[in-house]
Amino acid sequence: MYVYKISSFLEIQVKSSATLSFLKKIMSYLSKGREFASEFHGNEKINGEKLIYPAASRNQEPILQVLKRFVISDVDILGDDSPLFLEIASGSGQHLAHFAPHFPGVKFQPSEYDENVLGSITYYATNCPTKNILSPIVINITNDLSSYKFEESNIDYIYCSNLIHISPYECTEGLFRNAGVYLKSDALMITYGPYMKDGVITPDSNVQFDAGLRARDPSWGLRDITELIELGEENNLSLIDTIEMPSNNKTLIWKKN
Repeated sequence: MYVYKISSFLEIQVKSSATLSFLKKIMSYLSKGREFASEFHGNEKINGEKLIYPAASRNQEPILQVLKRFVISDVDILGDDSPLFLEIASGSGQHLAHFAPHFPGVKFQPSEYDENVLGSITYYATNCPTKNILSPIVINITNDLSSYKFEESNIDYIYCSNLIHISPYECTEGLFRNAGVYLKSDALMITYGPYMKDGVITPDSNVQFDAGLRARDPSWGLRDITELIELGEENNLSLIDTIEMPSNNKTLIWKKN
């Protein structure tokens, strides 16, 4: 007899290891589905009210631990020399609210295409204890960042979570193109989410997740790391690290050459 713990207050017993394995696969798929759904929660108009995305709540701490390895600041307060950290597709605003207090000398700029969530991002930015999150701006990443008054080779970090697979590929092309132009030399782009590799998606939960994305919108879906490396090379970016993350996600670290 095998015991499977579904939650802190619910356990079930199964008779075989095969049944246990099947149950784990089902629960993994349901978990991925909840994460997918949470990315689309809150599309309604909001008026300065914060949104809480369960997926962001779960993954913000593992991502922070990665950032601590790569984000460097020689100052502890904001100033003229503070590094600029641009987030593309900030969503609810939770990520920067979690990250910013750990890097008080870094200037965090949230951005979002969906104007309906700007109120939530503003809420988190305003209530940040270290006051190093700027007011959010609207950015369509398929446009050149000069449209939003950014200067070439002037950004220290570009960060993007869960956009690449939940948007048309033109957004990924725009992200890489802008990173290649607007990052400083040797600066980093950090992307987070699920990916395929050499045309193969693993595990099965990600296969089902990809199918669900493409059923919702044929222009969405997991992108191939191999193809992203080629896209990076076209834009003067090199993949320097791949970090395995919880829930079958990855954080990719790109460096501008």
